[in-house]
Amino acid sequence: MRTVVFGLNITIDGVCDHTHVIADDELHRYYTELLRGADIIVFGRKTYELMYPYWHDVARNQSETDATNEFARTIDALPKIVVSTTLKSVKWKDSRIISGDLVEEVAKLKRQPGKNISIGGLSIASQLVPLGLIDHFHFVVHPMFAGTGKRLFESGLLTGSLPLRLAGSQPFRSGAVALHYEKGAE
Repeated sequence: MRTVVFGLNITIDGVCDHTHVIADDELHRYYTELLRGADIIVFGRKTYELMYPYWHDVARNQSETDATNEFARTIDALPKIVVSTTLKSVKWKDSRIISGDLVEEVAKLKRQPGKNISIGGLSIASQLVPLGLIDHFHFVVHPMFAGTGKRLFESGLLTGSLPLRLAGSQPFRSGAVALHYEKGAE
């Protein structure tokens, strides 16, 4: 059975917004390695629109640092599923839209052979976490207070507790810390 992995940047005060991260080479190398363990990404519409065309263009033009270009090539090469009821088409290569049951689609993907399934975006994770469908969580905690912005699970979908086990940690020179948790208590 495949593993579902959710990776996210978050500030000390719990804000999950790409404008409040230290997007240096070390961070891009970390996420590149996470993506190398996957063979598909599941995005929500908003995350897809945030990622494309930016990362596709960087992959094509190789216009950033070596680490950023490698991240762009890695994400660009992966097949993607975009969960949306409003999009009619997607332009990123190897992408397809699903407008049906997200939970059913992820459960089906988990049963298939392959590498990890990467989850991108808060809305997708907030639907999968309460059902126990995410196996690994990778939080990169950035050393700042954002004050305002979207927060993890603020929608109230997670009504009970979810015990996690620390599987690893990695400090970055920027002061950010990557925390890897697995589902289930020790």
